[in-house]
Amino acid sequence: MSYISDRKKALSEEKSTSAKDTNELEHELAAAKSLEAYFEANTAELREETLAEHLARLLAEKHLEKADVIARSGLAELYAYHIFAGRKPHPSKPKVLALALAMQLTRKEAQHLLYYAGATPLYVRNPWDSVVAYALDHHMSVVDANLLLDSLGQEPLLG
Repeated sequence: MSYISDRKKALSEEKSTSAKDTNELEHELAAAKSLEAYFEANTAELREETLAEHLARLLAEKHLEKADVIARSGLAELYAYHIFAGRKPHPSKPKVLALALAMQLTRKEAQHLLYYAGATPLYVRNPWDSVVAYALDHHMSVVDANLLLDSLGQEPLLG
């Protein structure tokens, strides 16, 4: 194994034991006397993942099967597999949220997934985003979220 893959593996193992949440890290960064000191103190907390790597970690952490998530997401199967394989690193926000709902992610986890996809975060002042946030908070399926969006005159996740 190369140094890079050894380092990635070590970082991955360190990340699984992260103890600080994002708010704590933001507070530490604001209070840090130097950026170097912040990085040194928080090496195990920092992540440099692709969307595909983040999805793989979520599948493992939540003991989910990729095929089951894809089936529940309502996404075209081939397109969804391309997202998981890293061939579609920046899918649209609705597609990412369909995966989040299919994985039963919390709203916070979905926000992180959106970040890794390069999509805008959910913003509760936006009606469509509010409905999807509600669906995440209430562990709704993609189908139920789409029905709720439709009943409120909003565009579906997947059209």
